[in-house]
Amino acid sequence: MTILTRTDRNHIATLTLTAPERLNALSDAMIATLHDTLDTIAADPDIRVVIIAGTGKAFCAGHDLKEMQAKRDAPDQGAAAIKDLFDRCATLMLRIQSLPQPVIAQVHGIATAAGCQLVATCDLAVATDDCRFGVNGVNIGLFCSTPMVALTRNIGRKAAFEMLTTGRFIDAAEAKSLGLINQAVPAVELKNATFALAETIASKLTTAVRIGKGAFYAQAALNTDAAYTLAGDVMLENMLNPDTDEGINAFLEKRKPDWPS
Repeated sequence: MTILTRTDRNHIATLTLTAPERLNALSDAMIATLHDTLDTIAADPDIRVVIIAGTGKAFCAGHDLKEMQAKRDAPDQGAAAIKDLFDRCATLMLRIQSLPQPVIAQVHGIATAAGCQLVATCDLAVATDDCRFGVNGVNIGLFCSTPMVALTRNIGRKAAFEMLTTGRFIDAAEAKSLGLINQAVPAVELKNATFALAETIASKLTTAVRIGKGAFYAQAALNTDAAYTLAGDVMLENMLNPDTDEGINAFLEKRKPDWPS
């Protein structure tokens, strides 16, 4: 059974989670398949942007609870198996942000627990205006500690803590106002709106976007002084790129830059 499909168009790779019967849960197999596919894309110079989408009623409902319970009940290896699952999920999230290409979440239905973590981890997110988001593990006695990491790096602490401790779902309008998503659009416009955003990014100088994405996350982990030092070095690297030279000259000469297609 195929649980993930990849389609490429206009330098954009769309990865679609295709396990709707499990609400596209981040199972062992889904985590491994998604991670392997991202590794392949990272080395693909033709791909400039990645979209992650889902099929069925939900974008992603988090971890597969039946699978987790089976691991928990396994004799002599429950704790190690569950720890391994969370570690590999964290590695996947880190891979998304270390990927050279920007990653856009195309979200519909619900995005809960680790599914909400996936949305928060992606560089950008476009959602349907009827979509709902939650880190609702507390409702079954399991605080969403790993989703918390991505969530608190996207939205304010008090809003995040309220979601984590109450299990309350937020709608797309609130998610946009909090900064969890970039756009909320009618369901019929979701694919086109997401692809339009991807095409806009794909039209920019690829080396500049890749340099910029790496610097974006690196500086965010530093204090202000160190962040400016790193950013200055990155600006220098970018400025000395021959394609950047062409871009600046094209602007000054009021013409389109002749960049690699």
